[in-house]
Amino acid sequence: MDITKLQPGDTVYVICRNPHTQSVAQIQEASVVDHPDRPGRTVLFLFEEYFPLTDDYAMSTSYEEAKEMYNMYFNEEDYDTLS
Repeated sequence: MDITKLQPGDTVYVICRNPHTQSVAQIQEASVVDHPDRPGRTVLFLFEEYFPLTDDYAMSTSYEEAKEMYNMYFNEEDYDTLS
């Protein structure tokens, strides 16, 4: 994914690992927003917090693509828990 093309208002889907159990992960919807305290800085708004918008995250612009990526890394063919 080319993060330089993301704009405030875009939605992305991020694969998030459980910090206590590394074999557990989920697909979480996140928003691309302007940082409220740092003008001109675009960030991810995820879990009610702001995160830097970097290539360090496994994310995609569609749920279907995120699900394929999840299945590739976690081999869970029937993953479908996004509400």
